[in-house]
Formats: sequence, structure tokens, C-alpha cells
Amino acid sequence: MYHSLQVFDLASDELPYDEEFLTAALLHDIGKAIDPYEPVAAGLEALDGFITERTVWLIEHHMEAHKLNDHTIGARARKRLQAHESYRELVLLGECDRAGRQQGVETSDLEGALDYLRELAAQNF
Repeated sequence: MYHSLQVFDLASDELPYDEEFLTAALLHDIGKAIDPYEPVAAGLEALDGFITERTVWLIEHHMEAHKLNDHTIGARARKRLQAHESYRELVLLGECDRAGRQQGVETSDLEGALDYLRELAAQNF
């Protein structure tokens, strides 16, 4: 949870009003607690019906963002991702995911992160 909160905080510094992006930042690794062998699929199954299609896409492809950064992704996969309207946010999620692995960093608490997302959701209605 500490890592996910770091990622959320970094993401909220970058795109503070993007509720879907911030939700993906907070929940991107939730599947690791369910199935360490297929964490993304497990997480998306658990979140089915609770998150938007865009948030699903960001979570589903967040591991590919690391390959983009490492330049280890194939050309076709890169082009497929680049064609998506949320490509920029996917790259940013990958950057926040990598940067959110520091020890001793002060983070939001879970309730604070959820309150922030609730406030954004209320503003979008």
C-alpha cells in the first residue's frame, strides 16, 4: 500500500484533476494481493464494474509503460499504445510507478487519497 500511495501522490502532483488517472495510480498494483502470478488480470477482475474503461486501460497496460521507458517494447506494441488517446498518461503512470519506490517518503494516507478521489468525483457531476 505504501508504494501505491507514493504513486498516487506523484500522480496527483502531475495531473491533480484527472480522476481516472489518479484512480489507476492508486489501484495499479491491487492484483498483487490477490494473485502474484497474474496480478493485473486479478486486479482488473476484482475492480470490474467499479472503474471506468480508461482506468482499466491504464492499469491493464501499466507494465508496458516500463518497457516503453526501458526501450524494450516491440515496435508494433509501441505503435498500438501510442495510438490510444491516453498514451501520454500511461507513460506518466509508468514514470510515477518507478519513482514511487522510495523508503521513508511521507505519503497521503489511504483515507486521504480516497477522500481526494471522492471530491473529484463530486466535482465531475
